[in-house]
Amino acid sequence: MALSNMTCQTAKPKPKPYKLADGEGLYLEVTPYGTKFWRLKYRLQGKEKRISIGAYPAVSVADARKAKDEIKRDIKAGIDPVLKRLQAAQIQALNQKLDFRAMAIEWHEKQKPLWKPKHADIIKHRFEKYIFPCLGSFSLADIQPMMMLNCLQKIEKTAPDLSRRMKAVCSHVFKYAIATGRAERDPTYGLEAAMKKFKRGHYASISVDEFPEFLARLTDYQAHVHRQTFLALRLLLLTFVRTGELVEARWNEINFDKAMWVIPAERMKMNLPHIVPLSQQSLAIFRELSALNAHREFIFPGYYNPKKPMNKNTMLVAIKRMGYNGKMTGHGFRSLALGILKEKLGYPHDIADRQLAHVPKSGVDRAYDRAQFLPQRTKMMQEYADYIDNVLAR
Repeated sequence: MALSNMTCQTAKPKPKPYKLADGEGLYLEVTPYGTKFWRLKYRLQGKEKRISIGAYPAVSVADARKAKDEIKRDIKAGIDPVLKRLQAAQIQALNQKLDFRAMAIEWHEKQKPLWKPKHADIIKHRFEKYIFPCLGSFSLADIQPMMMLNCLQKIEKTAPDLSRRMKAVCSHVFKYAIATGRAERDPTYGLEAAMKKFKRGHYASISVDEFPEFLARLTDYQAHVHRQTFLALRLLLLTFVRTGELVEARWNEINFDKAMWVIPAERMKMNLPHIVPLSQQSLAIFRELSALNAHREFIFPGYYNPKKPMNKNTMLVAIKRMGYNGKMTGHGFRSLALGILKEKLGYPHDIADRQLAHVPKSGVDRAYDRAQFLPQRTKMMQEYADYIDNVLAR
């Protein structure tokens, strides 16, 4: 028999919970504490389930029956009302974070495990400095392409390359919002057509033909520079690793017996470990540095704070003072070495390029161990160091 309002009102508590049936699975549960809850019993895919509709009298008899009919329609369509309610709650919780700042921070947190800590800090800093002051408090739905363009053009005035990078990062945030059902469009789409044309240049590097003069200047300059800085420049020349990889090197990465330097994945640009075979000349420099800094964690400790690595700009300043401002950079040693290995020593591009820790473009090649060509690279690094000595002896 269907329940009346009077029956629900006068239902008294008992020592144990009991039910008052209304029909079609709807019933009122009366607890020992006197509270009364509407519940609906239903079957879906052969399983019996229950769902709460609300408390009486906040939810009246008529409201409970109306909710029951809606739930029955969902069940008939194969929709589980419990899962539907959970999804609605999740969407509501997500919709409370719809301003760009909150969405960007959420996206950033999702990406952090995939990034190196330093890169994660840089992205966060760029958001806080360049994007949040313009767009952080706006809801995603309110951010129009023109607003996004105005923000990017402020960056573009002094850093055109960075403006395009931030456009790409913001696009990732909007795509994440779209994928999670909290945005419908990406206002960064197509904005590159309204931004300044920018051609990324190569790092400055001298040519192979200019190398003998550069080497002579470097040798003469050692009397005017701190010994550690000079040795760092020599090692950069002999190993052609990236400047950051060099200055952050630790003693536990160097194996003197095997003449090998293994840079761990977390310090590499492509997040893969890199093997650097060490020539006898490189080993000699590491031994000299060991006499200077063996008790330090870093092979190149900072001059003012030895607990931190030497600033990589130290080498760039030295190169400028040698008279190569705008002509040579720390990264330029890599281009120079590649040219010497191919032009002067006749090594194929694959072997030389692998020593630069470049990831092969072919998916098949990427599947091989990073130590591929190690015997050839070991021989190559010694021949390269000997070539440098021969140039100096001329």
